[in-house]
Amino acid sequence: MHAPRCGCVAPDKTVKLWDASSGSLKTTLEGHDQGISDISWCQNAKYVASGSDDRTVKTWDVEQGCTVATLRGHTNVVFSVNFNPQGTLIASSSFDDSVRIWDFRTGRIARMIPAHSDPVTAASFNRDGTLLVSSSYDGLCRIWDVASGQCLNTLTLSTDATSNDPIVPVSFARFTPNGKFVLVSTLDGKLRLWDYVRSRVLKTYSGHVNASFCIFSAFSVVGDKPHVVSGSEDGNVVLWDVQTQSIAQIIPAHTDAVLAVAANPMRPMLATGALEKDKTIKVWEA
Repeated sequence: MHAPRCGCVAPDKTVKLWDASSGSLKTTLEGHDQGISDISWCQNAKYVASGSDDRTVKTWDVEQGCTVATLRGHTNVVFSVNFNPQGTLIASSSFDDSVRIWDFRTGRIARMIPAHSDPVTAASFNRDGTLLVSSSYDGLCRIWDVASGQCLNTLTLSTDATSNDPIVPVSFARFTPNGKFVLVSTLDGKLRLWDYVRSRVLKTYSGHVNASFCIFSAFSVVGDKPHVVSGSEDGNVVLWDVQTQSIAQIIPAHTDAVLAVAANPMRPMLATGALEKDKTIKVWEA
C-alpha cells in the first residue's frame, strides 16, 4: 500500500506533493505561468491535474515529476479541477463562466458547457462519474448529465428563502460519497445538504465563518459517524454531525482563513491548508 500523499498549491506557480505520514516533501511540479488554484488526484494516484490562473489545466506524472499534457481552452482563471472516478475525464471550472470536460487520455476537450452567468467555483463528479455538479457566484448549483451535457436540475435558494432575498453566491459544491445528495456552501456562512432530485434542502450546517472565500468542505467518518468538515475564515476547522446538524468539534487549526479541507477516503485522516499568513498544511487524525 502506498503511503498517503498530500498535494498543495500556491501562488508560487508550483504543485508540491508530500508524504502525509512523515511530512516530507516528495515532489515539486513546475510548469504553470501563474498561481494555481486547485489540484485533483487520479484514483490510481499516478497522476494529478492542476488548474491555474494562467487559464490552463495541466496533467502530471507523479513518479516522473513531469507534465503529461497542457489543456487549453478556458478564457479566464481555472478555479477547480476534478478527475472522474474512472480516471478518464477531468472537469474544470473557470471564471469564464464555463465548465469543460477533458479526455485525460487524449488531452482534448470532450465537452464545453456554458454552465453559469458568473464565475464557476466548483465542478465535480458523482461516485460513478455519470453526473456532474457545478456551483457559481450566480447563486445557482446545477446538476449535469456527463454524457449529453444536459442540465438535469438547477438548485437555488429560492426554495429555501424568500424570493426577495439577494443572490447568495455559491462557493463550493460536491456530491455526498453515496452520490444521493449534494453539499453546497454559500457565502452566507452556511452549508446545505440538498436532495437534488426533489430540489429540497434536507440539512443546514452553520457555525463557521464564510463570507469572502471559496472554502472546501468534505465528508469524514469520526467515531463511526459521518461528519461534514469545513474550513473557516477565523482559522478554525469545523465538524458537524451529518444527521443532527450539531457541531461535533471546532479545531483551532491555523492562523489565517482555512480554505482547503480534504479527507482521506481510506483512512481517518484530514488535511487542511490556510492563506498566506499561515503558510502551513496540517494533517490530522480524524
